[in-house]
Amino acid sequence: MTSSISNTVVPTPTTEIRIANKYQIRRKIGSGSFGDIYLGVNVISGEEVAIKLENIHSRHPQLEYESKVYKALAGGTGIPFLRWFGIQNNYNAMVIDLLGPSLEDLFNFCERRFSYKTVILLADQLITRLEYIHAKSFIHRDVKPDNFLMGIGRRGNQVSVIDFGLAKRYRNSKTYLHIPYRENKNLTGTARYASVNTHLGVEQSRRDDLESLVYVMIYFLRGSLPWQGLKAATKKQKYDRIMEKKMTVTTEVLCRGLPNEFSVLLNYTKSLRFEDRPDYIYMRQLLKEFFVRQEYKYDFVFDWTIYKYRQLYGKQERTDQSSSGQAQVQNQQGQLQRSQTHQGPSQQGHLQQAHLQSGQIQQSQIPNQNFNNLNLSTQGIQGQSSQVYSANPVVQESSDQ
Repeated sequence: MTSSISNTVVPTPTTEIRIANKYQIRRKIGSGSFGDIYLGVNVISGEEVAIKLENIHSRHPQLEYESKVYKALAGGTGIPFLRWFGIQNNYNAMVIDLLGPSLEDLFNFCERRFSYKTVILLADQLITRLEYIHAKSFIHRDVKPDNFLMGIGRRGNQVSVIDFGLAKRYRNSKTYLHIPYRENKNLTGTARYASVNTHLGVEQSRRDDLESLVYVMIYFLRGSLPWQGLKAATKKQKYDRIMEKKMTVTTEVLCRGLPNEFSVLLNYTKSLRFEDRPDYIYMRQLLKEFFVRQEYKYDFVFDWTIYKYRQLYGKQERTDQSSSGQAQVQNQQGQLQRSQTHQGPSQQGHLQQAHLQSGQIQQSQIPNQNFNNLNLSTQGIQGQSSQVYSANPVVQESSDQ
């Protein structure tokens, strides 16, 4: 089992450090075992960026490799743009696009439950992101909510994928020769979302990224996974318990109360062979058919949009109901509350499920606000700087609780 690296945490650098002579460090906004993340600003244009720093004396330097993966993936939708990589004041430094909150941040903001509509809107994008990464001959190997970030500004509805420190080429990019099947591999990634084969020590391939993604979907819908919170004397024993639980919980039990499409997806990803190319179109279409049957609208009104809408305007509606515009919104809110009380068995516990299904609040009805500027108290960071990037250990213990 690979453990976190103790000597790679970067001492807080002075804000006087200027990266590439044009990116000024502002403040620390994230950290991990491979380095720390800082908010930076282009002193020429004033544009904010994310700066990841790694001590050049790290036993296992990772940042240069990660920058090369970003270069290989450059140009893809939802792939942050690599602006600069190099050595600065005893640090390996990487400058990339600044992004918004992670899906884990937003999940906590929405009281740890996403509606079917939001999950499918996200999954449609995420399947496409993984398809692109795989088409470039890489697998991610750490698919989890912390590594999916929403954009900011005009890209506020776009999901981006970050943290390619554990990514690996699964085939030769020219000959497309697949890497060989191997066993007895250490667990790479986050145990909570790792595929069963990853737990068993099998070399990862495309199928494992997608199995992990289905676990993420189920996590969003149920609020947790059955193998969370397991206790053990040692880390190895804990991961063994997670594996045992993951292998004994049947798909039927894991997906109980959820639409059949999710159990079909999980079974499909588990049926893939090591070198199989997943049918990404089939996976997206399966979810889209459910989306259409429920008469959802592809309007990018995510659950956090509704929560923020209520935060901004709920109090105003209560204090001034005489305004016709406010009265109209109040009527919509009443409809939403009534619709929430009428949920089928598969919808129980899903906050805002009914009103998102009916599409009662349309994008055009929501005032022009930047809904990515959320107060995400779980991270202790507000606004656009909330977890712009995640530097994670090979196995992140905190994500297995």
